[in-house]
Amino acid sequence: MSKLSIDRVSKVFAKKQGEVVVALDDISLEIEDSEFVCFVGPSGCGKTTLLRIIAGLETATSGEVSLMGAPIRGPDPKRGMVFQEYSLFPWRTVKNNITFGLEMRGMPKADQDSAAETYLAMVGLEQFREAYPYELSGGMRQRVAIARALANEPEVLLMDEPFGALDAQTRNAMQRELLEIWEKTQKTILFVTHSVDEAVFLADRIVILSPRPGRICDTIRVDLPRPRERTGPEFANVRRYVLGLMDSCRLPSKI
Repeated sequence: MSKLSIDRVSKVFAKKQGEVVVALDDISLEIEDSEFVCFVGPSGCGKTTLLRIIAGLETATSGEVSLMGAPIRGPDPKRGMVFQEYSLFPWRTVKNNITFGLEMRGMPKADQDSAAETYLAMVGLEQFREAYPYELSGGMRQRVAIARALANEPEVLLMDEPFGALDAQTRNAMQRELLEIWEKTQKTILFVTHSVDEAVFLADRIVILSPRPGRICDTIRVDLPRPRERTGPEFANVRRYVLGLMDSCRLPSKI
């Protein structure tokens, strides 16, 4: 059985005066345990909407998403979400941001502290446990957001362009750190990005969505060994191939 199953999911948004927008159309996909999957496609193709449906923050118009055979009916700690915006509580310290979900679940304080220390170490922020978000750089804030999501021990980690607001150097560093965390935790990760370079660097598999209405245009398995060398010819070949698939998806015959 797949870890996560997306079965014929469509999403239609109603607009004023009876108009509708079809954001997603008949999406079906099976995600395996510990798989790192990146979703790429043009703006407005429904990547974020699909992630929000998987998170339980949106309801599909038709179709169903299930996690380990259980249909998703709403938000659950088994599905952690990391947004592009850091979404940290400015009045809470780094440590207390990480433990927020554990507090809401009623976990004993000692267990909260232990979990916080584990994930502070994992993201390299032990010395900033008592700092507040405004005292951190953008990359550090996103590390806190990742640690907060992981502290709930989710089965699936959902990431919506988490590094999109970072400068190029910090973004590359965060990608490497995320892969280190993934290798340690073996979490299943679904990652939305506009960057083909980022997708090729991170993913086991890349899912290409067509322009709206979003449909799965193609998928590609990235068989390059890790760590991947961005400047190598093999990396360039995969990147070129994915870009070619994305271009073909934009043709009217593919929409």
